[in-house]
Amino acid sequence: MRYRLLGDVRVGAVGLGTMPLSIEGRPDEARALATVHAALDAGVTLLDTADSYHPPGGAPGEGELLVARALASYGGRTDDVLVATKGGRGRTPDGGWSVDGRPAHLRRAAEASARRLGRTPLGLYQLHRPDPAVPYAESLGALRELLDAGTVRLAGVSNVDTAQILLAREILGDRLVSVQNRYSPEARTGGAELRLRAELGLAYLPWSPLGGISRSSLDGTSAREEDPRSGAFHRVARERGTSPQRVALAWLLTRPGTVLPIPGASRPESVRDSAAAADLLLTREEVTALDGP
Repeated sequence: MRYRLLGDVRVGAVGLGTMPLSIEGRPDEARALATVHAALDAGVTLLDTADSYHPPGGAPGEGELLVARALASYGGRTDDVLVATKGGRGRTPDGGWSVDGRPAHLRRAAEASARRLGRTPLGLYQLHRPDPAVPYAESLGALRELLDAGTVRLAGVSNVDTAQILLAREILGDRLVSVQNRYSPEARTGGAELRLRAELGLAYLPWSPLGGISRSSLDGTSAREEDPRSGAFHRVARERGTSPQRVALAWLLTRPGTVLPIPGASRPESVRDSAAAADLLLTREEVTALDGP
């Protein structure tokens, strides 16, 4: 595992997104814990969760409690693990997602997350999504208060545009350390945000980083190499004797600045494959091919 800096914290270059372990379709408890433990065994030290990661009708924070149980039951060292969580979203009874960026809600949510995770201050606390009903500056002000109070150590923002990143930097200063937006072989929009956070020295945590890459290669099948979006990843994977998922994550690690992919996983085999991407060094020719026209 190679390592990179998230703020002033050294973390593994590939993290683990725990959403698949926490929402509908999640594996049973034993396999979920085994998946987190496999990530830790592989050198992963960044775990990403959120208080809204739970099935419809479930209780807020189920995903955070799972992470806490996984860390408590792990037989090795965990003091170097950075747990990143998020607040400002919720679930609706029909399986949808809500948003709540009111300062009072964010303060309560962060305090509840710290209790569930058993970690104060929270290592990295991220505003999950801007609330169109609340001025973004007010939501960021609540995050600044949480930083000042010692409830939160480092701050991040998610699902934001360039203006919101600049506003967050203005309000939070150097305590803003990360941006978490969607970016993957399939979703390559958001280049302006990607460039801006690099210029500001912020880490980038792309969510759904394997979008567009069939996860089926670990199950014995793979997408056609002729696919205009994912074909190059499958061709490089075949030539390297590895999975297209691993190639996709290695490609993300070549993006400018500090990029820390947080692929989700629901079984140990998948997380071990993802973690190994940190040690897959692509050639310049391979990166050019993966970048596409």
